[in-house]
Amino acid sequence: MRPVSSEFLVLKATALFVLWVLLSGSFDWIHLVLGGVLSFTVAWLNSGHSPFVPNFRLWGKIFLYLPWLFLKIVQSSLHLSKLILNPALPIDPRLLRVETNLGRRAAVVLMGNSITLTPGTITAEIDHDVVPEALAAEADPDALLVHAIDETSAGDLTSGRLEAKIAEVFKNEERRW
Repeated sequence: MRPVSSEFLVLKATALFVLWVLLSGSFDWIHLVLGGVLSFTVAWLNSGHSPFVPNFRLWGKIFLYLPWLFLKIVQSSLHLSKLILNPALPIDPRLLRVETNLGRRAAVVLMGNSITLTPGTITAEIDHDVVPEALAAEADPDALLVHAIDETSAGDLTSGRLEAKIAEVFKNEERRW
């Protein structure tokens, strides 16, 4: 087990307690005390086992990415609703192989999840080639197999906008995970 700072333990316990309060919606003393004790216990038990090291700058950039993703989800929902309500049902389903040059598994996972969250597209598979660290900057180690319901739904993928947004999130970040 690696040592963990008391500040990180308090931060993790506080985050878990806030999540407890938000999800339970109970503000009576028994629930608050129980939530506090359980939050601290879970944070303490989990303190040395996780390889996760918080990177607040990266998480800040991810939270700035979320409004753009939310807008795309709303736009895609409206587009999909028009397709479904059209009596002709003008769908043109396709499987796309989307090559990425993101080079980081966390970035590819974020891209795959963003695709799946957007109505009309779903990530069917992520292909991670085994690339040595020394070659990772030069290689394109990942490809995603994506199902799209029509050309419009696949637009951000084929144009590269989604990959560019995610690359911007991970730009200048050191490789940790």
